[in-house]
Amino acid sequence: MKDIALLQENHHRVAVIPARGGSQRIPRKNIRLLNGKPLLAYSIEVAKASGLFDRIVVSTDDEEIAEVAREYGADIPFMRPRNLADHMTGTTPVMQHALRMLIKQSSLDDSKRPTQACLIYATCPLLTPEDLQQGFNGLENATFCFSACTFDFPIQRALHLDQNGQLAPMFPEHIAKRSQDLTEAIHDAGQFYWASVQDWLEDGVIFGAKSKPIMLPRHRIQDLDTEEDWQRLTQLMALYHH
Repeated sequence: MKDIALLQENHHRVAVIPARGGSQRIPRKNIRLLNGKPLLAYSIEVAKASGLFDRIVVSTDDEEIAEVAREYGADIPFMRPRNLADHMTGTTPVMQHALRMLIKQSSLDDSKRPTQACLIYATCPLLTPEDLQQGFNGLENATFCFSACTFDFPIQRALHLDQNGQLAPMFPEHIAKRSQDLTEAIHDAGQFYWASVQDWLEDGVIFGAKSKPIMLPRHRIQDLDTEEDWQRLTQLMALYHH
């Protein structure tokens, strides 16, 4: 592992945690209590525990979320504009806005100009400092490093209902093959994304040829889109903190 203290010299690393107020399927998800603590707090705390960041910033449009973020030690140097806080806006534009704002605010002090940045979702309470450190280390030979995990079933043997409502294989050429004969597929785990500020602003293509996945175990990955997802995460948290 890199010597973090040495690497922080001449660099200014920031964690940016997007946390808008208008989550639809689980209302107020980002500050909903999980094991007695606001969900957002876990991401702030893991960023702090990693020892990698000079600054931890929460990008939000919501004053209540901003207050919770400050309570747990994050900065709110700007409020996210409304046009970047709807359910249609992707991650990259939010990150680019945050970095441009931080660059603008550091114009009088070049030492605070961000050089590397990690976007951490507010919905990953099982993320560890070691995961973030692995992503940071991966930047030695990659433009973007992102959390990933394997699918738990071969995607080549997926089924679907066709336009007539009849069952059909999605990839007929693979449907009869054995699982062990198929290439294992991976997917974005939705936890964190590391890159230089230059790559965030000039490219912004997270899943490119020069990107590197940081593999995480499936049992620590949980989407948070429904109440069922929330209940499963609550159970996982209970197991990890038993």
